[in-house]
Amino acid sequence: MISVKYLPQVQAALLSGFMSFILSGAITFINIGFVKGFVGIWLHAWLVAYAIAFPTVLLIFPFARKLAMKIATRP
Repeated sequence: MISVKYLPQVQAALLSGFMSFILSGAITFINIGFVKGFVGIWLHAWLVAYAIAFPTVLLIFPFARKLAMKIATRP
């Protein structure tokens, strides 16, 4: 198992993976429909999206957390 000290990185990997997988599938379907080879095209799009999404989430997560804490804080 991975140490709890790496929790933010594990969360970023999982969230960016799930989100990029779902969105790349949806956008691929919208753009080309369910054509022959769709799954391969989708997986390629997902790998590219994930390669961008994971480092982006790592960079943005601290800012997003602070902003969420301000928004969710009781007055």
